[in-house]
Amino acid sequence: MLRKKSHPKFSVPNAQAKNRKRVKDRWRVQRGLDNKKRMKKAFMGAEPTIGYRNPESVRHVMQNGMRAYLVHSQPELMGMLKNSDTGKFDVIIAKGVGKVKRRQIMESAKKEGIRVRNGGKE
Repeated sequence: MLRKKSHPKFSVPNAQAKNRKRVKDRWRVQRGLDNKKRMKKAFMGAEPTIGYRNPESVRHVMQNGMRAYLVHSQPELMGMLKNSDTGKFDVIIAKGVGKVKRRQIMESAKKEGIRVRNGGKE
């Protein structure tokens, strides 16, 4: 199996300056007219580009070697089970799924032996 490529940390320039403590450590495209990062000056650090993309075989693979799939409903989970190997993936329940359907998805995943990544204590 291929390994994921490493890439530099894509940071916001001057985000740690005293007057910018509110700026979170994350990437946003630079839009300033004279911004050195936008002009791709080497000393400002790397920018995300398509060259950092991983091969398709290792994309969306978690650190434990499993793929994670987003599920919105129980029928969607069952359809996924029919079309793929059971032991090869984990499930992430979508953010908008309510308490009752979340519990149903977790119960059916437990029966099938699938790990729910954001299952919580239930």
